[in-house]
Amino acid sequence: MVDLEIDLVLAPVDGSEESQEAVEYAIAVANEYDATMHAVYVLGEDVVRAIETGAVDESEVAADTESFTEEVREHAADLDVETTTSIAYGFSTKVKTTHPGSVILDTAEDLDADFLVVPREPVSGDPGEVLEKAAEYVLLYASQPVLSV
Repeated sequence: MVDLEIDLVLAPVDGSEESQEAVEYAIAVANEYDATMHAVYVLGEDVVRAIETGAVDESEVAADTESFTEEVREHAADLDVETTTSIAYGFSTKVKTTHPGSVILDTAEDLDADFLVVPREPVSGDPGEVLEKAAEYVLLYASQPVLSV
């Protein structure tokens, strides 16, 4: 049996029900290993383009994502899991290789995450659900253990 040492669990979210479920698993893993959790809210292509063109103010987007990440923090606090959050652009109009999967892996490396919990592809196909294609990429290329839920 392999003894895992987990200090930081990364949970990418996009506001979808699937990412909320993934967060619940991430909190459980963090709680089991007495680790902290980081939830990174990955913004979708439409939102990123709207910010870059000035159609949407970045502070408005931050406020919108804050309600979701606040729920994440509150849920984690119920189990005494310390949680941090951030927002990342899941796409770039300037860098072709930037996509949700690469953003998740880059965030994991930057934060030195020990474990990742990613939502599986949602069945709805809603354009706001950014992480729908990221799970497979993360499973293929992550250097950390990954739980896909």
